[in-house]
Amino acid sequence: MQSNAFKEIVQFRRSNRVFDENTLVPDEVIATVLEHAQLSPNSSNMQLWEFYWIASPEKLAEIAPLCLNQSAAKTAKHLVVFVTRRDFYKKRAKWNLENVQKTVTGEPNKMQKNQLMYYSKLVPMVYANDPFGLMTFVRRTISFFGGLTKPFFRLGGKASIRIVTHKSCALAAQTFMLGIAAEGFHSCPLEGFDELRLKRALKLPRKAEINMVVAVGKGTEKGIWGERFRVPSEEVVIKL
Repeated sequence: MQSNAFKEIVQFRRSNRVFDENTLVPDEVIATVLEHAQLSPNSSNMQLWEFYWIASPEKLAEIAPLCLNQSAAKTAKHLVVFVTRRDFYKKRAKWNLENVQKTVTGEPNKMQKNQLMYYSKLVPMVYANDPFGLMTFVRRTISFFGGLTKPFFRLGGKASIRIVTHKSCALAAQTFMLGIAAEGFHSCPLEGFDELRLKRALKLPRKAEINMVVAVGKGTEKGIWGERFRVPSEEVVIKL
């Protein structure tokens, strides 16, 4: 049976592009929903993300032009920039390893051994890159021979890890938008922005990448651009 509460949230969530200038969104709402976004599913619990919460009027005024002065950015009461941090893989792997070690009392069981090996050996190998591409060659060689006789996770180069980190970050952004809807407010994900200038404004390092910017406010009627159309389910849902 479908949950009516979740159905209402999904139906309520629309990309609203013009927010009510007279309605504030309390900081407590954003803080709570961002905590919920951190609970989003993500690859290997690596949490290779950062959420830059733009709240002050001065900073909002600075960031809106970098989002090409879209109406959603100009009228937003808050902007949240979802950023991937693949470069955090070493400290995130270490953090996960330490958390697993805390659960071990005496001889580790099979699951704990697997987790300890996973974060100490496998994760660093999967995420590591070098200027000469040697790790990419190693990963692809392992994948080739490992996949000759059985299904095998196909390890690749930097691009494949980029995809993984962006997928995880996008899941967090979706959780955030659904959480905002559950609080009775509206959001709009923005892909139109000057990534170079926005990275400079946020003082992001070179390896950080912006996944998306989400504008938040109380939506208005003119912020909804017509009816919501979706391709028929029979065209996109393939039941085997």
